[in-house]
Amino acid sequence: MLFMLAKRPLNTSAKLKSLLIFLLLIFGYLQYKLWIAEGKVQDLWFLEQRIAHLEKENSVLNQRNNGLSAEVDNLKGGLEVVELKARQELGWIGEDETFFQFIYPDNEP
Repeated sequence: MLFMLAKRPLNTSAKLKSLLIFLLLIFGYLQYKLWIAEGKVQDLWFLEQRIAHLEKENSVLNQRNNGLSAEVDNLKGGLEVVELKARQELGWIGEDETFFQFIYPDNEP
């Protein structure tokens, strides 16, 4: 009996051929969906890069917001900071202070 099984040639029936063709078609369709169709791999890569860029930008903006929040807290907390801002940005002079302005002559020949 074993002798008979060994001599039997391989049977490549129509069913196996159609199954192979079907599997190749499915594989080709999946490759098309992966690389060419909507939602392809390149779109995913682009979106990942965009997310990384936006996360960096958010980090910078969060740091700026934290600095501004700290400045607001300082302005609410004491008059020294308000006075310093008024002197630097607005040229404010206190009531008991004297303002001196030095004018230097131009060195023209």
